[in-house]
Formats: sequence, structure tokens, C-alpha cells
Amino acid sequence: MFKSIKTGVLAAILISTAIISQAQKKINEGTLTYGIEYSLTDEQQPMANFLPKETLIKFKDNLSKIEMEQGPAIIKIISDKTTKNGLLLVDVPIVQKQYAVKMSKEEMDKTKEGSPRFSDFKATGEKKMIGAYNAEKYSYKDDKGQEYELWASTDIQLPEGYKEDDFKDVKGTLVKFTMFQNGIKSTLTLKNIKEEKVPALSLEVPGGYEVKTMAEMKAMQNGQ
Repeated sequence: MFKSIKTGVLAAILISTAIISQAQKKINEGTLTYGIEYSLTDEQQPMANFLPKETLIKFKDNLSKIEMEQGPAIIKIISDKTTKNGLLLVDVPIVQKQYAVKMSKEEMDKTKEGSPRFSDFKATGEKKMIGAYNAEKYSYKDDKGQEYELWASTDIQLPEGYKEDDFKDVKGTLVKFTMFQNGIKSTLTLKNIKEEKVPALSLEVPGGYEVKTMAEMKAMQNGQ
């Protein structure tokens, strides 16, 4: 079933985990919408059509939920930034299947293996509008010495739980930034922040889902 999706769904899952990512308006719960652009190598090009172009992040206190559509699958990842645990939910309506993977801190960390680690964040003082947000430019680099830039805004104060640990030293909400996951380089740009009530988020497996390990999900995807 997952064989036709190839590596796209897993790549999206791994990117998404990452993705769970200030002034003067404080928002404790709501929804972020990020557009995603990829810089793919020649070897990664075959998965281009399977990678999501947009992701939604619902956040409430220390919990966040990433939602995206990936081919025939609907992927949701709920994470707790305090305990570092997560829950992956994969719905495939076309075959009426629902799968859940409980992810420990160690398993969440494994999704970052082989990806660059970022540090040395420095505000440059350069500012501009990106979409509806006043943003300031930061420089940063990875553990291989490669340099990057990001833009962050202090217009909005969000719970720290939405932000990836690598970016914890950035003061503000991430508006545009570059990240890697599973060797895939992507640039995320904030399109919208919506303040709204978010239904209770939980790491408990919902009824009707078949519990799998990540290894089992990878095997299914490879047609094993």
C-alpha cells in the first residue's frame, strides 16, 4: 500500500517533526501556516511530487500538532516539548487504514540524525516586512561551518513549545528559516498566524488506530 508513495511520506514525516519550530501580542493557542520550498539534490528529485508544499501547526501551551496531506495519506504529529515525546498518526482514507506510532524522546532524536546542528545565532539589525510581519534578520551556521540566515518577528509572542530546540536562542517567532531533516533541505515561510481555540491535544492513541513501531512503518512503506 505504501510502496506507491515511496520515500515521500516518510520524508514528510521526518521533516514535520522538525517542524514542531516577540512582542507584543501574546498568543497561547492557535494555528500557524508555513509554506515550504525545497532544495533537492539530483538523488532527491524523484520525491519532489510527494513532498508537502504547506504545513499547519496547531499549538496549545507545550503541545503542538503538525498536519499535512501527503499523497493519499493525512499525517499528524503531536509533540510535547517538555517531555520531548511524540505521537505520529497516519490516515489513509482510500484504503480505510489508520496507523499510530508512539515516539519516545530517543526516537524523536533519531529523526535528526545526520542533519546539521545549528548554533551561533546573531541578530544583524537588518529589518524588513515579510508578509504581515516586521522581521529582523539573523545569521547562523551549522556544525560543518555552513552559514545561513533567518528572519524572526517580535510582533507575536508564541509558546516556546512550537519552536525546534535548535532555534531556541532566536528571540521571536520564526518567519522564514532554513532547516534540514533526513538530508532534505527546506525553507519555511510563515504565511499566517490564527489565534483560535485548539481542541485538547494528547499523546494518547485515538480509538480505531493500529499501533505500529517506526520500523514497521518504514517496512510497510518499502513494500515489505
